Amino acid sequence: MELVLDHLDVADKQQQQHVEEQQEEEEQEEQHFHVLAVDDSVVERKLLERLLRVSSYQVTCVDSVDKALEYLGLLDKDSTASPSSSSKSIQQEGSRVNLIMTDFCMPGMNGYDLLKRVKGSCLKDIPVVVMSSDNIPSIITMCLEGGAEEFLLKPVELSDLEKLQPHLLKSLDNACKSTDTFGQNENDNSSNKSSNQSNFSKRKAVVSPQITDRRPKVQGLAFV
Repeated sequence: MELVLDHLDVADKQQQQHVEEQQEEEEQEEQHFHVLAVDDSVVERKLLERLLRVSSYQVTCVDSVDKALEYLGLLDKDSTASPSSSSKSIQQEGSRVNLIMTDFCMPGMNGYDLLKRVKGSCLKDIPVVVMSSDNIPSIITMCLEGGAEEFLLKPVELSDLEKLQPHLLKSLDNACKSTDTFGQNENDNSSNKSSNQSNFSKRKAVVSPQITDRRPKVQGLAFV
């Protein structure tokens, strides 16, 4: 009887240790999530950065689509680079980002332009979230149909960030698969083009009849 109880105690301890290890791995994984935030507004950018850091995300902030494309390796600078070396460079840059959050309305190229550039590249598996202060049905539908995972109203709140977790987990999974298969698929891009198209699940835009609805503007923020 004592021997059976000893075995049960050992099994319970092993199970508890396994649960604790899983929780620790999940916490470490969450801290490795890297979000690229794109917004031309200093106030909105600082707010988003603070919310993401409070949620234990690594954050890189830029103030334009051009800088975002440059960071991702999608801004053509060297036209003499060979296609293979260019693809490898983009693959390395993209592997550093798990999620892109971009404002819709910005000078020059806007958030939709960034969305289309990402989805038309080898970084198309990176989830993109578009943000706007305006709840305009046509824009929401256009972004979601263009490949955006979410459309968030600004200013972004902590409750909004809870929606990002499934997309981040999927991004990490896609990054691992992409790293494992990149070398094998490098010479088969043309034949596998149809099978590599984005399989993102898009939610329908929930819009109200009033297209002028918006969240209250951010006022009186003090950043330290």
